[in-house]
Order: sequence, then structure tokens, then C-alpha cells
Amino acid sequence: MQIIYQTTITKIGQFARDALAENMLITFKQGAPQDLEDFCFIHRHGELHTEVRCGDVLQIDQQEYAITAVGSVAAFNLKALGHVTFRFDAAAEAEYPGTIHVSGAVPTALDVNSVLKIKRK
Repeated sequence: MQIIYQTTITKIGQFARDALAENMLITFKQGAPQDLEDFCFIHRHGELHTEVRCGDVLQIDQQEYAITAVGSVAAFNLKALGHVTFRFDAAAEAEYPGTIHVSGAVPTALDVNSVLKIKRK
């Protein structure tokens, strides 16, 4: 598999884990505005090598999730800001433009130094 994006979590906002209870993982690159940082998993910003599409795979540490839908601005936001919302609901259509939907259970062991990758077969 080709890695099209990779980053490492460096900080977890005060309320970031609350979103996991709602089946969401919200990311933002280092340097996020403070009011947003509290709700995000902050990461070193990696380079997005190509557009994210359905059929790609999100990998968090060793767990893989099939990408089922990609919002119209999700790849742009990820590339420019490191900001995206991953929804663990296997939706076939993106609910919001900045959302990437995946199938699988919400990660429970996500922590500082966890690695996020998006891969293509």
C-alpha cells in the first residue's frame, strides 16, 4: 500500500476525547487557535500527496478503517490546516464538506505519539 498521508499526534485537547464518544475524531495541525485546540487531536502536519478518496484506508497505529465517504473540502482542509473530522459511521455520503467517514469501531487507545496514516491500495 502507498502512504498518501502520515502524521503523529503530539497533543490531545482537553475535550478532544469527548468527540470520540460521538464517533468523531477531530484533528488539527500544531499551532491551531486555542479555542479549537481544546477539541482536537493536535499533530505534526504531514504532506498530503494526493486527494483522499473512497476506498483508501485510514490507519491509526495498527488499526485500519476503510474510508467510505469524503467531503468536498476534506482533502483541502487536511492539506492546508491538518484539520479534518473522521466519522466512524461507515456513511456512503459525507454529512459535511470537511468530514471523512470510515467503517469500524472508534479507537480507544489513541494517545500522544499515535500515528495516523492514509493509505491507498
